[in-house]
Amino acid sequence: MIKVLFFGPIADRMQMRETQLEFTRGMTMQDAIAHFSVQHPSAFSIVAFIAVNQTQIHDKQMVLHDNDEIAFMAKYAGG
Repeated sequence: MIKVLFFGPIADRMQMRETQLEFTRGMTMQDAIAHFSVQHPSAFSIVAFIAVNQTQIHDKQMVLHDNDEIAFMAKYAGG
């Protein structure tokens, strides 16, 4: 299983902060995004940062592994 975390407005749009995604061999980050964006496209339109195992990634073709942790984050404005 892959642990998936959602932060800020993404969590609000997903209506959850955390979930699990069943791991399949050869799964990429793009596959994970596609899985969730089918039901929640508005949540993924605001994703600005993606981290795998607490390291920011940019390559959506990155192959995932069993027990990985993915975090999806939006940009935050301070003030």
